[in-house]
Amino acid sequence: MEWNELSVITTNEAIDAVVDILMENGAGGVQIDDSEGLEKVKVITYFPSKLGLVELIPELEEKIKKLNNFGLNPGEAKVSLTNLQDDAWVDLWKKYYHPVRLTKYLTIVPSWEEYQKEQEDEILIRLDPGRAFGTGTHPTTQLALQALETSVRGNESMIDMGTGSGVLSIAAKHFGVDKVYAYDIDDNAVTAAKENFALNPISNNIEVKPNNLLEGIHKNVDIIVANILAEIIVPLIPQAKSNLKDGGIFITSGIINDKKELILTELEQNGFVVDEILNKKDWYSIIAHKPAKEDI
Repeated sequence: MEWNELSVITTNEAIDAVVDILMENGAGGVQIDDSEGLEKVKVITYFPSKLGLVELIPELEEKIKKLNNFGLNPGEAKVSLTNLQDDAWVDLWKKYYHPVRLTKYLTIVPSWEEYQKEQEDEILIRLDPGRAFGTGTHPTTQLALQALETSVRGNESMIDMGTGSGVLSIAAKHFGVDKVYAYDIDDNAVTAAKENFALNPISNNIEVKPNNLLEGIHKNVDIIVANILAEIIVPLIPQAKSNLKDGGIFITSGIINDKKELILTELEQNGFVVDEILNKKDWYSIIAHKPAKEDI
């Protein structure tokens, strides 16, 4: 099969929003190239060549430029298209995507690579980036993984909101979470998560479904994790509170520097107590909890 490589020139702060736009339009995976600096980041994705993309390019550019309306600087917002043979597409994935040690114990490994543990307690998560909805290497995902690693005590129940590739759900199972409910608004992301769960036997009992945030969801869980855009976290906060047990932990990530105060304010106004703020580059993850009644 032939593939079209579609690339977008944008800024570091707009990466997640650009990826969301591309996925909404049927992208088959993403790579991030920031070798030219944070103000000229290239987001690369792939579509089967049978899809007509010429008409899509101006529409994508318009949507990306409109990110200004949400407080994100999209930079050049230039969209380019290149035709590739199937073997070239595979080779590009293998060029960009290799095993990555993300935390003290956690390593992400592409599904096709052989990898030997460097230490006995190292945890391996295998992902297939052919349908990559986040390969675990972006700072927002790394922060969420670190927050989970420090928060999980064992045998908890958890909701993974905006599961994407499913990497946070898989990691949570390794860390000791008993029951995981994974949701994503994108049907393709749900399919990708299911495929990645199949690569990791520990994930065989994760429940994954399409859903618009937590609308219509009524759980009583110990942990909720959401690695999504700050603008989407805002309406999620009250939904998260109603789905958490007293004392339950709410981990948010995907928060760019200039949105941090917004999320902190919304959390506090909804009765959450902020426990810790993690930071990497321009990105933040916030660990908060819902107070028990006796603590209020």
